[in-house]
Amino acid sequence: MPQPRRTQVSLEDTPFYHCCSRVVRRAYLCGEDLFSGKNYDHRREWVEQQLLKLAQVFAIDVAAYAVMSNHLHLVLCVDIYQANQWSDREVLEHWHQVFKGTELTQQFVKGHVVEAHDVANLKHHIALYRSRLSDISWFMRALNEPIARKANQEDNCTGRFWEGRFKSQALLDEAAVLACMAYVDLNPIRAQLATTPATSDFTSIQRRIRAALAGKQPQTLLPFIGNERDNMPKGLHFDLQDYLQLVDDTGRIIRDDKCGSISSSSASLLSRLNIPPEHWLKLTHHFGQLFKGPVGTLQELTCYCEHLEKRRRHYRHSCQHLMAS
Repeated sequence: MPQPRRTQVSLEDTPFYHCCSRVVRRAYLCGEDLFSGKNYDHRREWVEQQLLKLAQVFAIDVAAYAVMSNHLHLVLCVDIYQANQWSDREVLEHWHQVFKGTELTQQFVKGHVVEAHDVANLKHHIALYRSRLSDISWFMRALNEPIARKANQEDNCTGRFWEGRFKSQALLDEAAVLACMAYVDLNPIRAQLATTPATSDFTSIQRRIRAALAGKQPQTLLPFIGNERDNMPKGLHFDLQDYLQLVDDTGRIIRDDKCGSISSSSASLLSRLNIPPEHWLKLTHHFGQLFKGPVGTLQELTCYCEHLEKRRRHYRHSCQHLMAS
């Protein structure tokens, strides 16, 4: 039975979550339709553009993504501190980029005077929107609904485009985050839709590689900030070049026409996380099959379950895959 989203999200334990949405119709409505012969790859561009827009609106960063022919993978990082630091006006300005809001909130943003009897109502909406702007469910709603409407309009039909619920799982430690990001970034290569990360269209890894060639990092993605240190900025606690090398090495190994291997720099990164190279390949190739719920060590899973008041540590056996080193 599906669990309520509130029983799966614990920001006290981790801000990182892997989310996945799938389309429900028979044809590959975001790729090549084998029944009609039409190509719908332009819809993957719709998804990517909307996703990167929302990353600038919500207090939720995108660490990795892959827009496939019939599903979407995301690694999201909730920044509750950013949402709490926004002023009342900033909250409404962010919200109005995606949703209409109310006449009262529109007037406030335009600088109109708010009557005394409307102040409590205004503050209620601001608090509500502030909460939603750091809510994964609202992020996914703002992503999926516009795509569904455009696709239905294009197909001249009605009904569901995406499954009713999206999958989400907590990533409880650095090893889980790194493995899940690589799994997401390598989706096109595993599906034999691309031969290298650089040619994997509609993925975060392609966007990161293109920016790295210019000596930059994409502004729309959560940046890599290097190893942990004092006064760290917000970002992923890994070196960008190490991650790109690791994904490239892993991609070469999982391809049937390549005889790849883990380089010394990639091995060093895996060693830091206490993951043997042969175990890493299993994690990144079968992440979706190995983990059906939260991902982390048994100790972190125990804390996660306690904070969500779960009596049983579900998925503890699958989490042992991350501890097999």
